[in-house]
Amino acid sequence: MKKMIIDADTGIDDALAILYALKSPSIKVEGITTVFGNINVEKATDNTLRMIQLAAPSYEVPVAQGAGKPLKRGNPQFGTHVHGANGIGNVEIPASAQQVLDEAAADFILRKSHELEGELILVTLGRMTNLAHAIEKDPDVCQRIKHVYVMGGAVAVPGNVTPVSEANIWGDPEAAELVFDSGVPLTMVGLDVTMKTLLTGEHLDRLQQACGEENDEMVNFIRESHRFYFDFYRSSNYFIDAAPIHDPLTILIAEDPSIVTTQQMNVKVVCDSELCSGMTVADLRRKSLIGSPINVCTNVDAALAVDRLLHAFI
Repeated sequence: MKKMIIDADTGIDDALAILYALKSPSIKVEGITTVFGNINVEKATDNTLRMIQLAAPSYEVPVAQGAGKPLKRGNPQFGTHVHGANGIGNVEIPASAQQVLDEAAADFILRKSHELEGELILVTLGRMTNLAHAIEKDPDVCQRIKHVYVMGGAVAVPGNVTPVSEANIWGDPEAAELVFDSGVPLTMVGLDVTMKTLLTGEHLDRLQQACGEENDEMVNFIRESHRFYFDFYRSSNYFIDAAPIHDPLTILIAEDPSIVTTQQMNVKVVCDSELCSGMTVADLRRKSLIGSPINVCTNVDAALAVDRLLHAFI
């Protein structure tokens, strides 16, 4: 059983990742922390509570609201053109009566790192601001967390916000560099693998036919929210009725790292360049001098990943 905190800016693919994690019999979601990114942190928190209600897990999943702005920069920019005004493809689902914890996300991460020392896996699906705040408060958290899986970055492929920068790193590069340089055991699940792993309309049609009755509402939500996502990827990447599973893939890898190939690289985040801010630079020279050692996902069994994702809802 993998004991996980999911840190999310709950948009369309975050929502699917959360639903998958709550359905997986090999994952115990110890809590979900929220952060700005796809939308503001208040909407991300509200969406998170709605996803928990939709999944109806057999155990309580606490939610702690986190950072509403970057570590050092000014007002954040949101990805509503990608995820819709409400962050979940403008699909309306019932509000939840669950209350948010009276505890900041960084403090929740620190508390759970003590309670689950050596067992806790943290999966960041948005900006890494909450983890950066936790490390600033208590650097020893890096020794207590078993592993961090980061959806973010791009090493050998283009960025998706700038020519070289992926959105989660670009949105708070100082937080990402602090985390990368902290020494916490870390795997970067970047665009190098997520852009190879596509969910299609055909997949979702087959899922609707095969899903169990208890999963009907979830599958309907996934299908409806992905209409907006597919439209964005049609205009931005020329994908036809398809979109990458950035965040669900990161959860899948945290659950079973064998679905990817990784390579340890020294990586540094660019923070001080207008053109290249948020770039994850890997020093691939024989004598590497720049950056901190992290595991970088370089290849993925995309078909297996999508099959596992969909199977959770059958």
